[in-house]
Amino acid sequence: MRIREMATAFLFHQDQILLMKKSESRICSSEFWSGVGGHLEPAELNHPLEACLREIEEETGLQAKDLRDIRLRYILLRQKETEIRQQYVYFASTVHPNVVSSAEGELHWIHPQALPQLHMSAIVTKMLEHYALHSAEPDIYVGSMSVTPVGKPIVQWSVLKDPAVF
Repeated sequence: MRIREMATAFLFHQDQILLMKKSESRICSSEFWSGVGGHLEPAELNHPLEACLREIEEETGLQAKDLRDIRLRYILLRQKETEIRQQYVYFASTVHPNVVSSAEGELHWIHPQALPQLHMSAIVTKMLEHYALHSAEPDIYVGSMSVTPVGKPIVQWSVLKDPAVF
């Protein structure tokens, strides 16, 4: 199995969330929506926040000084064919809504009520649903994606806590 590590950010300004609309890609044959982010470079494997900040700047023009309260909120795990994908997901607010376009996709500020109508990956959809219910909590959640006995996607959530034992 190959391991693919990624870092993604969901950025808020006032009551809207910044999403990227992407055209077809190697991971999806149709248009889809996501946060901003991408793959960790080899030197970033132990520093997903650095990778996330790099991706934010590359894809939006926003720099670390434009962000407030950036925090790791989710670690998402799933198998995709012969890959295990691990995604570090950060949430933050921005001091202004000004973003620049990039070749990665179109940036849009979206009201959270519109999220259910957007085509997103199953794990991101489940994570945003979970976040809507738990946004005020300080915890980091680990979400492991699997399928129900009838083949429907499901994410099992656990709070990541140091058990303080050996």
